[in-house]
Amino acid sequence: MPAAVEAALARPLETETLLAACDTLATALLDPAHPTHARLARHLPEGEDAGVLAELGAFLGRRELTRKLRRELGGTAPQRLGRPDARETVYEAWAPVGLVAHIAPGNAATVAPLSLVEGLLAGNVNILKTSGSDTLLAQHLLAELAALDESGAIAERVIVLRFSSARQEWLRLMCAPADAVAVWGGEAAVEGVAAHVPAGCRLVEWGHKISFAYLTRDAWQDAEVLDALAADVCLYEQQACSSPQVVYLDTEDADEVFAFADRFATVLAAMPPAEPPTDGPDPAEEAELTTTELIARLEEHLGLTHVVSAPDGSWRVMADTRPALTASPLHRSVWVKPLPRRNILATLRPMRRYLQTAGIAGNRTDTAELARLTLAAGATRVTPVGAMQSGYSGEPHDGVYALQRYSRRVAVQADERFATTACLDDLARPVQFPAPSGPLLDKTAVQELNHGVDRRDAELYFRSGGSTGTPALSLFTYDDYDTQMHAAARGLLAAGYDPARDRTANLFYCGGMYGGFISFFSILERLGGVQMPIAASADHRATAEAIVAHEVDTLFGMPSYLWQLLHEEGERLRAYGGIRRIFYGGEHFTAEQRRTLAETFGIETIRSITYGSTDLGPLGYQCAESTGGVHHLHADLHTLEILETDADRPVAPGDTGRLVFTTHARRGQNLGRYVIGDLGRALPGRCPCGSHAPRFELLGRLGDVMRVATYFLNYRRIVAIAEEDRGYAGELQVLLTDAGPRERLTVRVEDTPTATPDDLRTALLAGYPELRSAVEERLLDLVVETADTADFHRTASSGKLRAVVDERH
Repeated sequence: MPAAVEAALARPLETETLLAACDTLATALLDPAHPTHARLARHLPEGEDAGVLAELGAFLGRRELTRKLRRELGGTAPQRLGRPDARETVYEAWAPVGLVAHIAPGNAATVAPLSLVEGLLAGNVNILKTSGSDTLLAQHLLAELAALDESGAIAERVIVLRFSSARQEWLRLMCAPADAVAVWGGEAAVEGVAAHVPAGCRLVEWGHKISFAYLTRDAWQDAEVLDALAADVCLYEQQACSSPQVVYLDTEDADEVFAFADRFATVLAAMPPAEPPTDGPDPAEEAELTTTELIARLEEHLGLTHVVSAPDGSWRVMADTRPALTASPLHRSVWVKPLPRRNILATLRPMRRYLQTAGIAGNRTDTAELARLTLAAGATRVTPVGAMQSGYSGEPHDGVYALQRYSRRVAVQADERFATTACLDDLARPVQFPAPSGPLLDKTAVQELNHGVDRRDAELYFRSGGSTGTPALSLFTYDDYDTQMHAAARGLLAAGYDPARDRTANLFYCGGMYGGFISFFSILERLGGVQMPIAASADHRATAEAIVAHEVDTLFGMPSYLWQLLHEEGERLRAYGGIRRIFYGGEHFTAEQRRTLAETFGIETIRSITYGSTDLGPLGYQCAESTGGVHHLHADLHTLEILETDADRPVAPGDTGRLVFTTHARRGQNLGRYVIGDLGRALPGRCPCGSHAPRFELLGRLGDVMRVATYFLNYRRIVAIAEEDRGYAGELQVLLTDAGPRERLTVRVEDTPTATPDDLRTALLAGYPELRSAVEERLLDLVVETADTADFHRTASSGKLRAVVDERH
């Protein structure tokens, strides 16, 4: 066992791998026609129906498990060592305790597999013991789960046994190597297991609990409250820990207690009888029911009790003037006792180890006051009467989060060498996900998927900037958005942003449902960076004045906007001289523009803030070793394929192709194999920064290639010729129009003394043979003209320069 545990822990289980397998299994369990459902149904315990499989399926779905991870461990990748405070090089994570032994109860079909899945969510190796009298449902269900993981990481973390707890030696051998032992059952079961738990091993008790209802005077006179209380008593025949065993009234008057018992007995008598396959009490339980009722009836002669029961013994209400908490013999047996609220703590706190749910009926003020009192007394849940058995996704169990019981909080303190390392795991190992499969998706297909998104998964609506066509709508949950913003924040740290020192002007565009400004506001918020949320504005003077007044040294924004701002307010900003860093997104600065910014304004760092899309979120980031279009993949969020431009197959290593992304961290949309429209190539080897995250180089968009006058012309090649041959550093836009029998290609540039329109036209004809041929064959008119940057075509929402504007019919 120790060797098996060490081998498994040496290879971490990716949370996404587990979530994907669980979600696939959940889909099968919820579909009665699925072969997996049919196979598992054969192992259901006697008296149980397929509802057990549906209950398991509901728990194992991605929605429920991701919510559970977020609530209990703070995120969907809790075992990755990240910086809780980006301003410090301190890393924290939730680590597995190691080996968790789960001792499951008998006759509770869902508990055993779900307990083990909780251990898996925390990353542990798990050994599960089911009762010797149980069926093999847990074994077969967990085998189905393991089979869904091609990597084998789940299988090597799951060991399932079946034997009687009477085999104490086997129980001792099972617990001996464990780092935590989770035991389900009553006091006797817990004590029996505790004897085998070694010193230093964490004992996690999921024992039997007692729940009660508490009614104020107004509430106990309300017929609807009594109906709801009776429903709580009869649901599950009081077999659930959250079923009320005692009803407390906010009074000291015994007569009121006895009168309530008579009224409630009438309500209880009207409830439908228990339905099969509910088992009735066994002989031992029958004996307890009889004994409890007989003793209570004897005490009636002392004026202490008052008993009302069904002639057939199917229910009983036992009023008792003594307030001490008393366990019920169950099977619709209820104690009714007086307990004025001033005595709640003194009466209930001695039983705090056993308390679970308090169902409260009263007005709003009473409910708030009584909730605080019952929680202080030891209860772990407070619900309305009538909802004592109902819970909610992510609810703590018996006052704790299970995943935290199966985890350790660990920390690594590092020095300044790690200032640009946001996640320590990136230096240790690559993230590995299963290879993507299925059809390729384009933007149109993704927009069609939006129509089928569950409204619960559409909490945040963004529109793209529209630089490549009609603005597209993208839908997010807030949880998915939060995950993406944290990822982008990690990427910004890698690019050299220093949240402890940098003073940032957020100059992205906002409004019209465009997410640029909002996203980078969120990113800086998560980094704890100093931010001036100015936003892009046509009033460049006011923006420049704010930069100077607030001592901004770092600019966030679109290259085209920042270029305009710095040149229109150049005199003011050069005199200030405080801008040191630019982080840009959505477009690229050319090499000549970078040189100009460095020499003219003293900019020391010009780096991509992120590479992403509105649909998929952040896709890549630059590190301090990245230049130009080189980015690392956000490998914990996405898988990247590079396919040929004219065929759906991978390119040869190092070749240029279409970038195809599969995102794993989205709850509401399955964005698999999305052809984003960009071209790029993979870079071999590990980056000098030390990260294992794959690298790729952006090489333009499919839309940069124009079919003009029978030739395919590339916008980026036109930019490169202008930059390299004539030293042009401004913005450049291509406008395509009809010109009678020919087409016209107009290259629009800024007015600069070093690159006149005639010089640029000569350079383009000399450096681009296909363009020269089209002109010489009189198929195309080539025009180079100057224009004010304000007259360039830009997208309305994002301010991006439209590289190619096609106005041909």
